[in-house]
Amino acid sequence: MSKPVKKITPRPHPFRDSHQDIEATHRLPDTPQTRAPAYRLAFADSDFLTRDELRPVRLQLELLKVQMQLDEKGIKSTVVLFGGARIPAPENKAKAKTPKLAELSKYYTEARHFARMITERSLAVGGTEDVICTGGGPGVMEAGNRGAVDAGGQSIGLNIVLPHEQAPNPYVTPDLSFNFHYFAIRKMHFLMRAKALCIFPGGFGTLDEMFESLTLIQTGRMKPIPFLLFGRAFWEKLIDWNMLVEAGTINAEDLKLFQYVETAQEALAAMDAWTT
Repeated sequence: MSKPVKKITPRPHPFRDSHQDIEATHRLPDTPQTRAPAYRLAFADSDFLTRDELRPVRLQLELLKVQMQLDEKGIKSTVVLFGGARIPAPENKAKAKTPKLAELSKYYTEARHFARMITERSLAVGGTEDVICTGGGPGVMEAGNRGAVDAGGQSIGLNIVLPHEQAPNPYVTPDLSFNFHYFAIRKMHFLMRAKALCIFPGGFGTLDEMFESLTLIQTGRMKPIPFLLFGRAFWEKLIDWNMLVEAGTINAEDLKLFQYVETAQEALAAMDAWTT
């Protein structure tokens, strides 16, 4: 993964600013011509920008907006937390849908503790390295952002528009709270600055993020980084990794791409002991 691009201050130029032209259109006479959709400035025309043919442009905009904002905020690296949106905080586990989900609330606690410790260390060296990054939603994601707040630091939330209207949790730093339409671009931003990936128990979304990241590392498209699975019992019951090796669909060496941890302290020690 490439290093974040240093922000470059744009050189002054002799052309009119785009904001000036938008303001100018608001002062035009109200005529059939100025009211016609064809007359709208292309970059200020939401109907035009949301056409199917403009998908490549929207993909680029989602990539650029977050990239530029993180560069402007000086974010150099992140520690990413993936995990279930339905895992409750301990104070809410009585409302969990299943006993197993209530039991998994312990990982909310570990995610929160881990994020607090990472953020404290980040703040000690300026607060721009190892910034906590989550999907910005509830559950484990909330725990990660909450832990950063506990330490008095900032954290990133990469939210996405979903049918059930997932909103960002209240612990994400507002200036680092982003919203996505495209899952693919969101996944890129999870990994572009990542120095470690921490995977907590979760559902389809967590599995998707975990396996895509593992695949990128396995295939050499992404350099190896600490890849920590919280909760050996959960993951080994869910996935028979050794069966994949026995079947020959993965190599035994691939099992070294990740390691199990149980607590925030173990995760921190694993990161500190990491060698490539």
